[in-house]
Amino acid sequence: MLDQLRVLCFDLDDTLWDVGRVIDGADAAVEAFLQQHYPRIAEHHDRSQLRAGRLTLAEQQPQLAHDLTWLRTESMRQVAVALGYPDRAGEEAFEVFIAARNKVEFYPDVLPALEHLGQRFRLASLSNGNADLARVGIDQHFAVSFSARQLGVAKPDPRSFGAVVAALGVSPSQVAYVGDDPDIDVVGARAAGLRTVWIHRGRRDWPATLAAPDLAVADLAALTEWASAVSPRTVGRSPRE
Repeated sequence: MLDQLRVLCFDLDDTLWDVGRVIDGADAAVEAFLQQHYPRIAEHHDRSQLRAGRLTLAEQQPQLAHDLTWLRTESMRQVAVALGYPDRAGEEAFEVFIAARNKVEFYPDVLPALEHLGQRFRLASLSNGNADLARVGIDQHFAVSFSARQLGVAKPDPRSFGAVVAALGVSPSQVAYVGDDPDIDVVGARAAGLRTVWIHRGRRDWPATLAAPDLAVADLAALTEWASAVSPRTVGRSPRE
């Protein structure tokens, strides 16, 4: 089922790096910024309260719930204004957040795998998050990269996966989506007609209630081994690409 692949499309958060650690660091940077520049916000709103405010805003504005950048900026703006600070506090705090959010620590298998797999496939990325691959430092590996903010929809909406297929001019069955989340990544990609690769990193078993992915691997090193074991005559770039 995977022998005609031309494209590997990657999720980012928790597939290429530990997003929990990244967000913790970014939130800590924002806290330090608020304490210095907007102390009343830091005094009245801790990290969990700010997160709750974003969730409430997402419920109030469901048409923008996919846009994590807007949610962070607007929710902070509203908090700032309520405490007598200017509108710009939201954008300033977000700039602090996004700078730290793009300081990721790749899983050890990631960079070697991208280098190797990029020689056999066209690579793409599709994420619900707001990481910037240029700022992260790996954009050179990817033919296209999409986020929910860019597309106006989030995974598992089939339109998000369809954007990758359309941008690269391939059929859905020629694309495998590589991600860690069984529902959002695997079930979502399958519903859009893509092949699926589940990266579990030894953290969990596949849910018994879901149909299995086309391929399940512990990490990208294992995916690289799989690609190396398959004949290059039937996998990867066509001679005209």
